[in-house]
Amino acid sequence: MPKTAAPHGEPAPAESPAAGGTPGAHLPSVVVESRVEWQDTDAAGHYHHSTVVRWAEAAEAVLLRRLGLARLFGSIPRVRFEADYHARLWFGERVLTELRVTKVGTSSLHYAFTVRGEGDEAAATGRMIIAHSAARSTASSAWPGDVRELLTTAGPQAPELYA
Repeated sequence: MPKTAAPHGEPAPAESPAAGGTPGAHLPSVVVESRVEWQDTDAAGHYHHSTVVRWAEAAEAVLLRRLGLARLFGSIPRVRFEADYHARLWFGERVLTELRVTKVGTSSLHYAFTVRGEGDEAAATGRMIIAHSAARSTASSAWPGDVRELLTTAGPQAPELYA
C-alpha cells in the first residue's frame, strides 16, 4: 500500500504491525482538554502563540504517563517544533489538543498535533520532533526495545477530559 503525505511535512504514518493493517492504527495518540487561561492570552485577548507549545507538551506528558513512560522525562529533548495558526481562541474557551505519534525512528519520535476550540475548526496544527538522549549526553541513543514496542503498538489512549 503506498504511503501518502501527511499535512505539515510530517511523515506518513507507519504501517501497523498487523499485516494488512491500517497505516498508523497502532501508533499512540491522546486528546487532552484544557481552557484558555488568562496567562495564555496576549494584548488582543486571544491565545498567545507560545501557548500552543505548552498545550502540545502537556498532551505529550499525558500520553507518556498513560504509556508508563514517564521515566523518559529528562531524556527526550526537542529538536524541532513548528506550528501553523488558523483561528483565534479566547480567554475561557474550552480547548482540545490531540497529539499523535506519526513516526518512531531509531532515536527520534515525530508527533503531530491539532488544537481545536469550542467549534470543530482547527485553531493550530503542527509537529514536534524529539530525540532520545541520556541526561547530559551530547548524542542521541536508540530507543530501548520496550519503549519502541509501546511507541509503535499502544494505539489511541483514552482522552483526558474535565469531569
